[in-house]
Amino acid sequence: MKNNHFDTELDEVIRASMELTDEPAPELNSKLKATLYQQEAAIHKSSAIRSLSLWYLPMVLNLVTFVMMAVVVLKVIGNVYLSYFAAGICIYIGLAGILLTIVGVKRTNIKEDITIRVRRRGVLA
Repeated sequence: MKNNHFDTELDEVIRASMELTDEPAPELNSKLKATLYQQEAAIHKSSAIRSLSLWYLPMVLNLVTFVMMAVVVLKVIGNVYLSYFAAGICIYIGLAGILLTIVGVKRTNIKEDITIRVRRRGVLA
């Protein structure tokens, strides 16, 4: 035997709420879509990630290192011709590093490969 004692008024209210088929007006729907598209465009316009390219860093470090080595060579080596020759080689290697960096930027994707990406504060991704 089943127990069929239940609140019929509550049951009718539940059934009535399940049968609601109200649809929003087309104007409201189009306004909502327009607002969403504007918000999406604003989010894409202000990127959540800030990128900093460091393509020049190896070139600068190479140049500074070999210029410092040239100065040390000029101070340490007593023979004038040998010190100028060694310093010239150091300067030449520093300039070759600049040339290699320029070729690397032109021929490869070095600007994208040597990039640091940092998330901005307060921007949702």
